[in-house]
Amino acid sequence: MPAIPLPFIIALLLAILLVKLVLLHETALRPAIGFVAACVVVALAVGVRWSFDAPFARFLQPVVAAALPPIAWFCFTAGRAARSKARWLHGLPVALVLFASAGWQVWRSPIDLLLALLYIGYGVALLRLAGAGPDGFAAVRLSDANRARKAAGMAGGVLIVSAFVDLLIAVDFGFYSGNHAARIVAAGNLLLLSAVAYAVATVGRSLPVDAGEETAPEPLRVPREDDGRILAAIDRLMRERKLFRDPDLTLNRIARRAGLPARHISGAVNRLVSRNVSQLVNGYRIEEAKRLLTETDLPVTTIMFEAGFQTKSNFNREFLRATGQNPSDYRRSPIEN
Repeated sequence: MPAIPLPFIIALLLAILLVKLVLLHETALRPAIGFVAACVVVALAVGVRWSFDAPFARFLQPVVAAALPPIAWFCFTAGRAARSKARWLHGLPVALVLFASAGWQVWRSPIDLLLALLYIGYGVALLRLAGAGPDGFAAVRLSDANRARKAAGMAGGVLIVSAFVDLLIAVDFGFYSGNHAARIVAAGNLLLLSAVAYAVATVGRSLPVDAGEETAPEPLRVPREDDGRILAAIDRLMRERKLFRDPDLTLNRIARRAGLPARHISGAVNRLVSRNVSQLVNGYRIEEAKRLLTETDLPVTTIMFEAGFQTKSNFNREFLRATGQNPSDYRRSPIEN
C-alpha cells in the first residue's frame, strides 16, 4: 500500500479545520479562515514540491508561506481599538518574496533568509502582543482574552521556530545539496503551521460576531488623576446597566458604552485595582451569581448564564477562585460568605 506523504495528511487535517470554521458562518472568523486556507495551500504546495518536484509548486510555496505571518498578525489584531492606517505595508514582504521566487533560477535569491527574517519579525511582534496581557485583545470576549493571549504567544513562538527551520533548510542546501531538506520540511514547518492554525482558530472563535465593528473612540488625553472617574463610570455601567451579563462583552464594547478609549480604561483598572478588565468584570459576575444563589432557587446553570458566564468550567473556576467554594456548596452553606 503506497504511503501518503505527510504534507498531504497535514493539508487534509487543516482542510477539515477550515470546513468547520466556514460552517460556523461567523464574520469574525474571516481572518482565521483566510489563514487556515493559506496553510492548506502551503501544505499542498510542499507536498507537490517535494513529492513531484513540480516547478509551479516551487514558485508558489514561498509566496504563500510569506503571506502566513501577516495573516496571523491580522487574526490577532483584527479588533484592536486603534487600527493601523498603513496595513498595506504588510503586503510588501509578500511582494518581495514573490519577486525573489520569480527570479530564483536567474539570480538564486536568498528566499529562505527572507522568509526566516519575516517569520522572526512577526513572531517577536506576536510575543510582544501576548506580553501586553489580556487587555491587549480589546475585541476578544473578556472570558476568552487570556486564552487569546496564550494563543498569540504560541503562534509567535512557533513562527520563530519555523524561521530557524527555514534557516536549517538553507544550511542543508548549502552544505549537503538539500539531501535532508524534505525531511526537515515535513517534520518541521508543516507541524508548526498546524499549531499556528490552531492558535488563530482559537482567537477567531473568541471574537464576537460584530467584533469588526466594535471600535473604541479616538484616543483622548486622559490624565492619571482621572483614573477614579473612569473606574466610577465603569462601575455605573456594571451596576446600573448590568453590562457584565453580556456573555460577548469585550473591552471595546465597554469603551464604546463609556465613551472612553479602551486603553485608558485598561490603564485605569490596572493602576487602581491591580487587575485587568477581564478580572474586574468577572468580579461583578461572581457577585451577581452569589446574590442569585442566596436569594433565588434558580438552577446553577441558569444562574451561570444570568451572571454572564458562557461555560460551566469557567464559571466554576472563577467562582472557586473568588469564594473558595463551588456554586453548589456556596448555596448550601449556612454561613454568610
